[in-house]
Amino acid sequence: MNFFIRWADRFCARHPGFGISGLMRCLVIGNAAVWLLSMMDRTGTVIYYLALYPKAVLQGQLWRLVTFVFIPASSGVLTLLFLYFYYFIGSVMEREWGRAKFSLYFFTGMLFTVVYSFAVYFLTGKSPDPYSVAEYIYLSMFFTFATYYPDVQVLLFFILPIKIKWLAWVDAAFFAYSVFTLPFPNSLLPVVAILNYLLFCGDILFSSFALPRIRQQRKTIRFRNEAARIRREQAEKPYRFKCAVCGRTDTDHPELEFRYCSRCAGYHCFCQEHINNHIHFTE
Repeated sequence: MNFFIRWADRFCARHPGFGISGLMRCLVIGNAAVWLLSMMDRTGTVIYYLALYPKAVLQGQLWRLVTFVFIPASSGVLTLLFLYFYYFIGSVMEREWGRAKFSLYFFTGMLFTVVYSFAVYFLTGKSPDPYSVAEYIYLSMFFTFATYYPDVQVLLFFILPIKIKWLAWVDAAFFAYSVFTLPFPNSLLPVVAILNYLLFCGDILFSSFALPRIRQQRKTIRFRNEAARIRREQAEKPYRFKCAVCGRTDTDHPELEFRYCSRCAGYHCFCQEHINNHIHFTE
């Protein structure tokens, strides 16, 4: 997983324009549009032609490889509540990771789901439930938000304040329940979604379970002393700031702004493109 994260960070640093700006907004608008059309189309024709059927894809209906993510996971007014929540967490993660990494995360989840659907079709001749294959991609995205912001409070049903980490445990229980209760091959859809989450957030998740003794051994950073040390080093270098991700300096790129990350262990500088798009130093 560390290898994949390093590769993903390098890829995003070299291709900052990759992906779709405001991807979550596009997905929510698409889901809302399909929801409205499905309310008027009682026969289910619209959703049928958007769903991921491997057999239909092999017959040339390639649009299904993309349009399945626009099928809402629920029906009725509850759909609007879910879409609002997905937009909230997706927009926050796009700001945290940057456009390229968030798009890569979602596209990887889509790819895993498509590969899984075709594998099941070729092995069994059956397809996973085409109307719910995208549901777990969105639900697993909630885990990424909870990993980065576990103590953020939200109003459950706009009334009860509750921390995100407790909702994440409820989400995890739902995933486990789905694995044990859904008929095969649908029972493996939550596992596929979790694999995508672990690729991007597994290192943070596993480090949070480190033994307290190990965490206590981490050095306490004295920022005043570190700042003095950085100033001494900068006096000996031809630049003041250097990005810890891409290596660009304020001398070579005076148009860039540089900031220090307070969540990293140590005193690490990043350019404006990577201050919210990097793996935090832990030691």
